[in-house]
Amino acid sequence: MSDLAQTVREVEALLFAAASPLTVEDLAGRLPEGADVPAALAELGRQYEARGVVLANVAGGWRFQTAEDLAWLMTEERDEPRRLSKAAQETLAIIAYHQPVTRAEIEAVRGVQASKGTLDVLLELGLVRMRGRRRTPGRPVTYGTTDAFLEHYGLATLGDLPGMAEMKAAGLLSLDLPADFAVPNPEAPALDEDPLEGEAPEFHVDFLGEDEPVR
Repeated sequence: MSDLAQTVREVEALLFAAASPLTVEDLAGRLPEGADVPAALAELGRQYEARGVVLANVAGGWRFQTAEDLAWLMTEERDEPRRLSKAAQETLAIIAYHQPVTRAEIEAVRGVQASKGTLDVLLELGLVRMRGRRRTPGRPVTYGTTDAFLEHYGLATLGDLPGMAEMKAAGLLSLDLPADFAVPNPEAPALDEDPLEGEAPEFHVDFLGEDEPVR
């Protein structure tokens, strides 16, 4: 058996057993020194491209998942995902497309004052994280999306986010966002914010609160 064929088998075994996507670095760290992980992934992807389970690049890592055209077979065997409220969907969309963003900026775009639990729910679900503090009076916290957000929506990077027109056509967004909203570059540092120093989020989830108009 060739070295590449053996590496393909090893990568296949690791991905099959993994609970979450594995990066090239994760795989290389578990394999013998000199193993050609990119070539093994390419070959593994070729072998699985027409099968019921395919190799997918998600959130910067690799995993096996059901082929898209067979997803309907799983509907009776999987738990229904928790549905976000309209306010939470709009808030998540604003954060995804305009991060890093503060709560006040989110409210300004939506035109309503967010209820107490909207951001807390997104933080609790792991779709959003606190990134840092804006270098402005009051030092407000800024928010951004997480790898769990990318994994949940099947995205490799934020650059794969659909356009606004696509989101509205799919019924995922009814909010009219400004025309200058663009997909952020996840690699670009935010020069107007400082990292959080040992601060942990506190959740105060209130599902009964209603959004109020900003006055």
